[in-house]
Amino acid sequence: MTVIEQRALGKGGLKVSAIGLGCMSLSGVYGEADDAASERLVRDAIALGVNHFDSSDMYGWGHNEQVLGRALKGVRDQVVLVTKFGQTQNPGGPNGVNGRPDYVQAACEASLLRLGVDVIDVYYQHRVDPAVPIEDTVGAMARLVQQGKVRFLGLSEASPATIRRAAAVAPIACVQTEYSLLYRQEAEETLRTTRELGIGYVAYSPLGRGFLTGAIREFAQVDGRRAAHPRFQEANFAHNRVLAAKVEALANAKGCTPAQLVLAWLLAQGEDVVAIPGTRYLPRLQENLGALAVRLTAEEVAQVSAAVPPGSAAGTRYPPGGMKAVFV
Repeated sequence: MTVIEQRALGKGGLKVSAIGLGCMSLSGVYGEADDAASERLVRDAIALGVNHFDSSDMYGWGHNEQVLGRALKGVRDQVVLVTKFGQTQNPGGPNGVNGRPDYVQAACEASLLRLGVDVIDVYYQHRVDPAVPIEDTVGAMARLVQQGKVRFLGLSEASPATIRRAAAVAPIACVQTEYSLLYRQEAEETLRTTRELGIGYVAYSPLGRGFLTGAIREFAQVDGRRAAHPRFQEANFAHNRVLAAKVEALANAKGCTPAQLVLAWLLAQGEDVVAIPGTRYLPRLQENLGALAVRLTAEEVAQVSAAVPPGSAAGTRYPPGGMKAVFV
């Protein structure tokens, strides 16, 4: 197995590969996925040194955890297994949320069964439930640690104020939010809080859902889930494509791919930051891991930051319904 850079998340001894694998796309979110191919990809990732695998009970509504559980048979001890709870099905509308203590317990036990494991390494609240005090939800999550069903706790898309309240109840190892060169303002505000509290930061969608890879060059290429996201819609596409082209020019000058440049930029934001780009394809995974060999000087980091200033992207990162559930 290849050895790659690892970073600490929080103060409790948790360490993960600096680049992990976000597993959502293994459940058909960005195009049809093949379970056998997905399982091979997970095992290939482990062979390449990846030990951080991020799932959720919402990805395929249980399907993702089942695929990941099968892939990890015989190699469970080599990985940091991550999953999440808290989003609920709401056909025809945005997902619901549930942070009630009884639901926390039931959701965890269901995830353990689907994954086929006795313990989850990091268990996140996927979306904050504004109807339930965060203290109650995190208190229930802390009981899972006491029961030996979970090792570390995390929050996803929680606002700084919510993170502070949660951390006063139980140790929070990590917080994850969308964080990329395109979408930085809320992420960087959150990062200031996690850094102050000694909490690790996990960046999901670090490639802007593919916009920053250079693979999506024309509006006609936008399909599937991306078509629902404002940044990919026709009113915003051309503006954001100009930003992506700036990244491509900088990557060409650096001698790396655009994806590698933006991942290297993200990891350069601090040793407490890790990234979990998602993919279904081994060549993309290998490309992403190649970012670990891209070293940026402070001047180059500043140059990349200036190419896509905070707030310069057009369109919100989720449709209106989804935006109500983030930074809560």
